[in-house]
Amino acid sequence: MRRELLLALRRPSDVATALLFFVIVASLFPLGIGAEPERLRSIAPGVIWVAALLSAMLSLGRLFAADHADGTLEQMLLGAAPLGLIVAAKTAAHWLVSGLPLVLIAPLIAVQYDVAARLYGVLAVSLLLGTPVLSFIGAIGAALTLGLRGGGVLLSLLVLPLYVPVLILGAGAVAMADAGLAAGGQLELLGALLIMAAAFTPWATAAALRISSE
Repeated sequence: MRRELLLALRRPSDVATALLFFVIVASLFPLGIGAEPERLRSIAPGVIWVAALLSAMLSLGRLFAADHADGTLEQMLLGAAPLGLIVAAKTAAHWLVSGLPLVLIAPLIAVQYDVAARLYGVLAVSLLLGTPVLSFIGAIGAALTLGLRGGGVLLSLLVLPLYVPVLILGAGAVAMADAGLAAGGQLELLGALLIMAAAFTPWATAAALRISSE
């Protein structure tokens, strides 16, 4: 994980690209639909979550591409360390670089939509639980499409359907809190998805990497 974070610091443009994409996409909707506060508040959870989902997916193609190009991936496949643990560390580093900044900046984006201040915590927690799931699931798609021509399009087709439950639960938690209802159920389901993704997807990704390297 330390290695991945150091590599990311040497390529700050990759980090900035996903963050700027999130800000731009989320900022375009108020300009397109008008500044009516009630309408903006109603669409805010879905728009912010869709923008975060697309931003997280934007950097998935680079998750294993550099290691595949310079031969590092082959050394990982042949090394003594369990490949699943290596994948888990790489995915966690990917989230720290591309997902955590989205969580931190999301409350500022919510200001554009006139979201009540009491919902900022729910929004941040939902993204904190949901964006790692996006990274873990996306890692499987990135491994399966590694080295393929036009892999970015295929990656989107593979992972977008799997992202739908996370999107529904994340946006639904904020909408429930806005309606004065308890959002704990959606957040607990997101937490359960995170535990399952962290436990199982690294090993599925490791198997996909072995298939792609053959």
